[in-house]
Amino acid sequence: MRITRLALALSFVFVTVALVPAQTPPPATAGAAGQAAGQRAGGPPPQTPAPGGQRGGGRGRGAVQIMTLTAPWAPGAEIPVKYTQAGDELSPPLNWDNPPDTTASFALVVHDVSAPAGQGTDDVLHWMVWNIPAAARSLPEGVPQGPLLADGSRQISVTGPNYRGPAAPASGPPHVYVFELYALDAMLDVPALGPAGATVPQTRAAVVAAMAGHVRGKAVTSGIFRRR
Repeated sequence: MRITRLALALSFVFVTVALVPAQTPPPATAGAAGQAAGQRAGGPPPQTPAPGGQRGGGRGRGAVQIMTLTAPWAPGAEIPVKYTQAGDELSPPLNWDNPPDTTASFALVVHDVSAPAGQGTDDVLHWMVWNIPAAARSLPEGVPQGPLLADGSRQISVTGPNYRGPAAPASGPPHVYVFELYALDAMLDVPALGPAGATVPQTRAAVVAAMAGHVRGKAVTSGIFRRR
């Protein structure tokens, strides 16, 4: 399990570095905590990137195309209160572009890399949405609760079938929340609530396992938050 988590982390680090030139550098707090993400989960096992970090066009089975993911704040900046537990806890609107032409679905993973869980081998899952239609280029603000959404996509978080907003306590440093979007060349055969009796971590693991070998594009952004 720890070897798998390390492989996942290396995928996150590679794509984050590849995206830096095109985005505003995150503040020091985000960068320091982001390094801690290298010890925890975030997505599926790494796949071979396009040569030289260039866009792969999605045609090679091993190529991972770099996409762009945008949120209502600059990469690494503070997440507005209305998207957190201190506010309305609305899911933020997200937009992306440049998916590979082999895309069959998208999967989104939002996690708090500053909050280790599972004896340090995992972190807190704030949102996971999978089987987002291939034609989609955005998620609206305030996605409704429920395991199965109108477009056929499915969602979970640490508290159930819904978006869970950031809630880092005022007594500590800001936490770093990483948003990872994956373009997949397949739909994922993982039930909305997982197998009978499955826990959220087990469902998350099932989605990650189903993604392995199907990632054709990836985009990453992040934000920080601490209660005041």
